[in-house]
Amino acid sequence: MMTNKITVEATIDGELQKIWRFWTQPDHIVKWNFATDDWCCAKAENDLRVGGKMFARMEAKNGSLGFDFEGVYDEVIDQEKITYTLLDGRGSTTIFENLGDHIKVSTTFDAEQNTSIEMQREGWQAILNNFKKYVESN
Repeated sequence: MMTNKITVEATIDGELQKIWRFWTQPDHIVKWNFATDDWCCAKAENDLRVGGKMFARMEAKNGSLGFDFEGVYDEVIDQEKITYTLLDGRGSTTIFENLGDHIKVSTTFDAEQNTSIEMQREGWQAILNNFKKYVESN
């Protein structure tokens, strides 16, 4: 089966250690892991090691919709790279590139079959933009 890959990226002001911590620790993940202000990340769990599981509960704030985002880590290189496979078999890789004063965070993921490529790109980019905003304001 042919899988479309989508890449989103952001250049973030901040130290690599802080960006890595904010990306991987559940107490931070719940504060940025949503695409719009009418959604939230109600819960996050993260066992950041090969074979470990990641989990995020995404919900509309009004309670009308929600879903679980879950995967298993395939590769973890501290402060450099995270690769995981979602429960539906799609893969995702996030790279943290140190540019000196900035860190470039880029995520490439396998697209879903039932949602338009553009909608998926916009949603994942919005979450990454929210992460950038969270890091730079804390």
